[in-house]
Amino acid sequence: MFEKGEIEGVVIKKLVTHRDERGFFREIVRVTDDFFEEGFAQWSHSVMHPGSAKGWHFHRLQVDWWYVFGGVLKVALYDMRNDSPSHGKLMELLMGDHQDACVVKIPPLVAHGCRCLSGPANLFYITSQVYNPEDEGRRPHDDPEIGYDFTRWPDIT
Repeated sequence: MFEKGEIEGVVIKKLVTHRDERGFFREIVRVTDDFFEEGFAQWSHSVMHPGSAKGWHFHRLQVDWWYVFGGVLKVALYDMRNDSPSHGKLMELLMGDHQDACVVKIPPLVAHGCRCLSGPANLFYITSQVYNPEDEGRRPHDDPEIGYDFTRWPDIT
């Protein structure tokens, strides 16, 4: 059910969907999940329109858990932690419609961003800290150290 990502501390929880003639039920996160040990502080919802991109964004202390429902986001993660065994590693995944349903855990100092490939896409995310602008950092979407540019992603049809 839980899968380690290519970046140290990134965990992907594969979700089980129970379908019937009425629709479906999907459990997203439990307080008892091992990957949720940092706990809940805030739940937020972001809507992104096709072609829009957000990146790079990181937190010094906060952990994020992302879930996408409706639309497709191409998510990119980059490990900025100097003491991490995966320092400098880049990880990509698709989240949302027609993808394996999952929640991704993003540790502190792992830069993250996404581009909406189809949508609108709904990103729901839980954070381990309440919003604090002093905990946030940003890097340019085309940061040469990372070597990744969100605007180069093609739209899917």
